[in-house]
Amino acid sequence: MSQNVLEVIILIVLLAISTPLLGSYMAKVFQNKKAPGDRVFLPIERVFYKATGVNPEGEQRWSVYALSVLAFSLVSVLVLYGMQRIQAHLPFNPDHLSNVPSALSFNTAASFLTNTNWQNYAGEDTMTQFTQMAGLVVEMFTSAAAGIAVAVALIRGLTRAQSNTLGNFWVDLVRIITRILFPVSVIAAIVFIAQGAEQSLHAAHAITTLTGQSQVIPGGPIASQEAIKQFGTNGGGYLNANAAHPYENPTGLTNLLSNWLLLAIPFALAWTFGKMAKDRKQGYAVLGAMAGLWIIGALLVMPFEAQGNIHISQAHVSQAITATSPGGNLEGKEVRNGPIISALFGASSTSTSTGSVDSAHDSYTPLGGGALLFNIMLGEVSPGGTGSGLYGMLILALLSVFIAGLMVGRTPEYLGKKIQAAEMKLVVLYLLMVPFAVLTFTAISVVMHSSLASIPTGNTGPHGLTEITYAFTSASNNNGSAFAGLNGNTDWYNTTLGLCFLIGRFALMIPALAIAGSLGRKQKVPPSSGTFPTGTPLFAVLLAGVTVIIVGLTYFPVLALGPIVEHLVGKF
Repeated sequence: MSQNVLEVIILIVLLAISTPLLGSYMAKVFQNKKAPGDRVFLPIERVFYKATGVNPEGEQRWSVYALSVLAFSLVSVLVLYGMQRIQAHLPFNPDHLSNVPSALSFNTAASFLTNTNWQNYAGEDTMTQFTQMAGLVVEMFTSAAAGIAVAVALIRGLTRAQSNTLGNFWVDLVRIITRILFPVSVIAAIVFIAQGAEQSLHAAHAITTLTGQSQVIPGGPIASQEAIKQFGTNGGGYLNANAAHPYENPTGLTNLLSNWLLLAIPFALAWTFGKMAKDRKQGYAVLGAMAGLWIIGALLVMPFEAQGNIHISQAHVSQAITATSPGGNLEGKEVRNGPIISALFGASSTSTSTGSVDSAHDSYTPLGGGALLFNIMLGEVSPGGTGSGLYGMLILALLSVFIAGLMVGRTPEYLGKKIQAAEMKLVVLYLLMVPFAVLTFTAISVVMHSSLASIPTGNTGPHGLTEITYAFTSASNNNGSAFAGLNGNTDWYNTTLGLCFLIGRFALMIPALAIAGSLGRKQKVPPSSGTFPTGTPLFAVLLAGVTVIIVGLTYFPVLALGPIVEHLVGKF
């Protein structure tokens, strides 16, 4: 137990150190101020600008910024789709894997484009090394960068006055990749390799174990993918077992590093927001709300798993801590991590848009799995994905200010900008799109015999409902993790989940940019006695409360019929 507590403390300390350092550095990068590494990065960036014809000094209106995001995304998804369809004829295919079917290719392309990284396939048996390196990994960089770019554009809209522009998407994209994502990913990959993660171009080879059984040992560039998979809050594993596989996550150190990597940018962006707003208290409030929701989520999941599985207890099997067992609910978990550290990792990955898992969420206790599901339902704001977490929380901040104004008669203002009908319509559109996709496709799936056939025998009832709900919630919120009991590799799920990926990404990005454009054109008004202060602990509590209430009102019925009923049935 003391070791588990120590690892939690170390993670929090690492985040406390990295958040201001990384956040301040990113603020300099996004404001084109003198930043460490200029001598190295500026010449590289100039090559990109010259090759693509981008004017680094030119800025874009919100509509042009949005069109740039969409155009880049369209080309990206077509290239990745085509790469999968002809991968058998491309190089670096030592295992002689065949082309990927069309429905699965669409699902995968849409998934990695949108930073979801949902996988309806076993990576080592489906994707060639070339597709993994030149397709999936490239998307991990660009999708993460696009999310950060939109968040930065929203910050500019909030902080600028009477401005028609939000920056330049192409410049933001290049600077984010070259200055933030790539350097940290290289260092992290070296650590993974040093700890024993696989990094090669070897084909899989069969061996005979000490017990005389045959086993296939995979090869491939795994460590390099693992680094950006975590740091970009992506989650797409090179291997089917994801971060539970020792080739991806070989030691306790890499498990801790992975947990830090997937939380580092989302928390740091809140600090960046405060620096760019020239008001650190605003950043503290957003950061406090994010951190509070993450800590509460983790503190809910960890005890549920540490207490063990009631069904195992009823079978008179001990789940106590002993010299040879970490105790608790070990089903679907690595013994080397134990239930508490696995639950911490699960809480972190579901609180961000990281589909990375080091344990099987399908094997969690009903309330433990339900808490992970609720984390995703929060809308990836606790602290959320790379960029999507911050712009999602800022949208909720606008709603919180509006609600506070209605309750106490204060003027709905945020950072000196009046929040009016135009912005609130876009805020409501932003908040409704994901629940609409989740609940609509879940409702259809639970009444269709063909979709119900994807649920394993014995998992019908509340658990089956949770599996389907989790799939569409994960897809629509661009998380990418799965309960793993549902067979998603069917035409129905490949298509509908693919649509959810796109809805969860672009039906939120476009309103966020439109809000940024609307606020950026406004003149700042000085604070008055009627202004509700937003840089306070009270506002952080209000922001977190509004987030939880909205999610509760939206999803409580399906949570009650799924994990809560499953818990009560098992208990009584």
